[in-house]
Amino acid sequence: MASLTKPQPPALASTPHHPVRANLAETSPLLQVISAATPDSVFSQLESSPEGLATDEVEERLATYGANVFADGQASPLLPELWGKVKNPLNGLLLSLALLSWLLSDIRSAVVIATMVVLSVGLGFVQEHRSNSAAAKLAKMVRVHVSVKRRGMTDGDQEGFFSIPLDGVVPGDVVKLSAGDMLPADLRLLTSNDLFVNQSALTGESMPIEKAADAGGVTDDDPFTLPNICFMGSSISSGYATGVVIHTGMRTFFGKLAHQIMEADEETSFDRGIRRFAWLMLRFILVMGPLVFLINGLTKHNWLEALFFAVAVAVGLAPEMLPMIVTVNLAQGAMAMARKGAIVKRLNAIQNFGAMDVLCTDKTGTLTQDRIVLKLHLDVNGKEDDGVLTYAYLNSRFQSGLKNLLDVAVQEHVELEDHLSVDFGYRKLDEIPFDFNRRRLSVVVQTPQMKPLLICKGAVEEVFSICVNCRTASGIQLLDDEHRAGVANLTAKLNADGLRVIAVGTKEYGAPQAAYSAIDESGLTLQGFIAFLDPPKDTAAAALAGLNASGVEVKILTGDNDLVARKTCRDVGLGISGLVLGSNLDAMSDSELVKAAEAANVFAKVSPSQKARIIGALQANDHVVGFLGDGINDGPALKRADVGISVDTAVDIAKESADIILLEKNLAILDEGVIEGRRVFGNIVKYIKMGASSNFGNMFSVLGASIFLPFLPMAPLQVLTNNLLYDFSQTTIPTDAVDAEYLTRPRKWEIGNIMRFMLFIGPISSIFDYATFLTMLFVFNAWTNAALFQTGWFVESILTQTLIIHVIRTAKKPFIESWASPPLIASTIAICAIAIALPYSPLAGPLGFIPLPALYWPIIAGFLMSYAILTTIVKTWFIRRWGM
Repeated sequence: MASLTKPQPPALASTPHHPVRANLAETSPLLQVISAATPDSVFSQLESSPEGLATDEVEERLATYGANVFADGQASPLLPELWGKVKNPLNGLLLSLALLSWLLSDIRSAVVIATMVVLSVGLGFVQEHRSNSAAAKLAKMVRVHVSVKRRGMTDGDQEGFFSIPLDGVVPGDVVKLSAGDMLPADLRLLTSNDLFVNQSALTGESMPIEKAADAGGVTDDDPFTLPNICFMGSSISSGYATGVVIHTGMRTFFGKLAHQIMEADEETSFDRGIRRFAWLMLRFILVMGPLVFLINGLTKHNWLEALFFAVAVAVGLAPEMLPMIVTVNLAQGAMAMARKGAIVKRLNAIQNFGAMDVLCTDKTGTLTQDRIVLKLHLDVNGKEDDGVLTYAYLNSRFQSGLKNLLDVAVQEHVELEDHLSVDFGYRKLDEIPFDFNRRRLSVVVQTPQMKPLLICKGAVEEVFSICVNCRTASGIQLLDDEHRAGVANLTAKLNADGLRVIAVGTKEYGAPQAAYSAIDESGLTLQGFIAFLDPPKDTAAAALAGLNASGVEVKILTGDNDLVARKTCRDVGLGISGLVLGSNLDAMSDSELVKAAEAANVFAKVSPSQKARIIGALQANDHVVGFLGDGINDGPALKRADVGISVDTAVDIAKESADIILLEKNLAILDEGVIEGRRVFGNIVKYIKMGASSNFGNMFSVLGASIFLPFLPMAPLQVLTNNLLYDFSQTTIPTDAVDAEYLTRPRKWEIGNIMRFMLFIGPISSIFDYATFLTMLFVFNAWTNAALFQTGWFVESILTQTLIIHVIRTAKKPFIESWASPPLIASTIAICAIAIALPYSPLAGPLGFIPLPALYWPIIAGFLMSYAILTTIVKTWFIRRWGM
């Protein structure tokens, strides 16, 4: 499954003939007008105001425009969902054969074939519809929220914004955006500060582009280049802004493209394997159908009867229950995972979960408690200093981007709450937002002395690089080599104790500037450090041991430095096989990185693009990779991974990129999800192995019997009834348990192993079919009694096929070391009882059956016992040789 890949957003070519460009062309004149207009004019056109909309206006617009949603997260309409179950090659073949039987006046065969299709489609549809409806309800637990301003509402933040669910946004709403947000609608910017927007989901361009609120003229015909227009489906990479909503829901460009985007899912290795098996069976049918027709027509000289029989054999060879078995297994897996606290956004991710053998994760919140505690605030000499805490508080208090746990810890610090009055007299002038290249954030405030003060907070190395002085007990001093060495030793000691260290620097200005940018982050004075502790989780060690026992290797990808990473790994008992720094990754070639990614299990100080590159290297090394992330910087890695996993508290871009969302950030839930994925895959493979081996054996039996018998080995209606009963016995496979040994390691799609299993197990059934033929012909003299022969083979065929379900479903000895689930046992007993009773029932006449001799039953019982023993012996040898 090395090639297993997650669906990526489609890259949309910049050509006027592309559907996106066509959709844009329909409404781009309006966007160009709004882009060129002043904010007052925009508000006038949208009948809104800088204070937002009133409650009654919102309700009116919701009634007019509808909720701000499209297909995602909504229950699918019934008819399209049903059509999705009907339209596959197997159902097309069966319905064609049913129509052929009806045209040939074989109404009973047509009804039986149609019943098979209804059984397969109906069960799959009901289960998937229930799963989709439940998923839509569960999705509401993971709702994206948007900061909006509404007139008359007084419970907002200091700027008047408050949080509402995404689906409540309407045209004319004034919204606030910051790093990590998904664009909630198509909108026109009103204010902005160093705003960079990632439009890759719409344009295919991977690099974020800068947007600004200033009114701009039309530079070309491409609205994506309008400097102050942002589109739903994009995300904020850095900076912050406010904007007024133009279009929502299906009226956005992203909404218009929703169906195209969802239909652009890339086929996974699992999908390809299922499709290849289905087409393999169809090729068998295309060969066997005409061959059976010709042999029986030439030997029996009744071409119409031969045609009926060939149609019945073709139906019997078709794995018509495959779509239902796959759907029901995946849907039940999704519901099982939901009960354990994991919401599955994409059903096939469950199987990918089971195939995962490497899990990449950040340490924060997975190995640690995600409960940041501010422990220390120190000057450059390591002494407690309230001044450093004051500067850090001002920075966190006035920054308008995404407030992370470090900011929350600073603002909630008890000393600040009880003793420091830093709010009074300070006013924000500007902000230089955080980005992952600078790894720092600055705010510019006006002090009580009416002077501008730039306060910078960020990663130690990045703040060091822009400082020229430092503040000590003796006053401001040059940050020379001696001071730098002392500071480096101090931060290394703090890191070794497991503390995350943030540096704080300042710069005073004589007079305000019109604007501030990253260029102004120079010549700072280093004030000191704040140090945080994120305690390790008590459950982390057990969860890591569980994943390791399940064959999943955990690799840590963190933005923290190597000392903090080492300390956290020690605390949770994770042995470090190798540690690679992000600074070394860029110098590695792809082949070197493949080797490094295999050898190391901790990667420190890595950037978002480096995380994605590490995952790509692991995939190139034949691994199926999962990634657990919840931050702004995790989007690329979540998209690159085979299984993207996030949490309901994650930023919008992380939740949007994930396949699975955890209601709790807990590695133990992941271990349970991995086991569930393997159980689902195991039950699907059971059906495929049963169908492949049974059909392969039946091919030999039908061909041989057709050659030497003077009559059809089984009447067409009997073949169809046999197949219908066998299909029904398999509908309970999704309820079956899977051997504990099977769940201990990752399971990948191996079509070669399935083919080998078919070649070795399939012919065994033919041995006992031929034994039954000989018994009916020479013991019961059925040479001239077609009904007796056909009845005998019908009963034997049903009994052996249902028995083999219990042999193939487990690697152990059936009925001794392993028992099937009660529903599977009940369905197989019921089908066997029906098969035994049919020759003596009122249906015997219409089906062409007659009562069987008493001696038949002990002979068949011996065949069944021998068949089970021989198949178990061959199966055991096969598993030792090639695995289950």
